[in-house]
Amino acid sequence: MSENLKMGDAEELPMDAKIVKTILKSMGVQNYEPRVVHQFLELCYRYVVDVLSDAQVYSEHASKPTIDSDDLKLAIQSKVNFSFSQPPPREILLELARNRNRLPLPMAIGGPGMALPPEQDTLIHPNYQLAIPKKPATQAAEEMEIGEEEGNKGDLGNFQSLQEQKADHEAGAQRVSFSLSAKRPR
Repeated sequence: MSENLKMGDAEELPMDAKIVKTILKSMGVQNYEPRVVHQFLELCYRYVVDVLSDAQVYSEHASKPTIDSDDLKLAIQSKVNFSFSQPPPREILLELARNRNRLPLPMAIGGPGMALPPEQDTLIHPNYQLAIPKKPATQAAEEMEIGEEEGNKGDLGNFQSLQEQKADHEAGAQRVSFSLSAKRPR
C-alpha cells in the first residue's frame, strides 16, 4: 500500500518537478531530501524570470514589439558573463607557478622544538599598546575632583568634560608596546 501511495504522489508532481527528479536520478543521486527538488525548481524559475526580464529590456531598447531569439541569446550571454567566470588558461597558470616557484623558501629557524615562521609573521607578534600617563598622581587626583564638581551640569556637560579628559589623557600618555615572548631580566 505504501508503494501505491508513493506512486500516487509521484503522479501528482508537476512536470518540472518530475524533470528535476529525473536529472538527479540520471546523475546517480539516489538519496536526497524532498526539499532539494523544490530548491532546484526555485533556482530554475528565478533564473528564467531574470533572463526573460533582461530579454524584455533588450527588446524594448531595440524598439521591438516582441522578444525574439536574439534578445534571449543576449540576455543569457550577459547572465553567463555576470554569474560565471572562466579560469585562466592552463599555460598562464603554469607560467605563474614557475615564477612563484623560482623564489626560494625562507630559511627555517634552527633550534630545539617545532620550527616556526619568523616572529613578525606569527599571531603572537605584539599587536597592542599600553598607554602610560606622564602626569603626576596629585595632578590626576585634582582633575578627578574637578570632574566630579562639573558632573552636576547634566548629561551633555558631563559627556563633553569626559571627552576633554580623554583627549588630555591621550595627549599626555606615552605608548609602549612589547613582545609577549620577550624574556624577563633576572
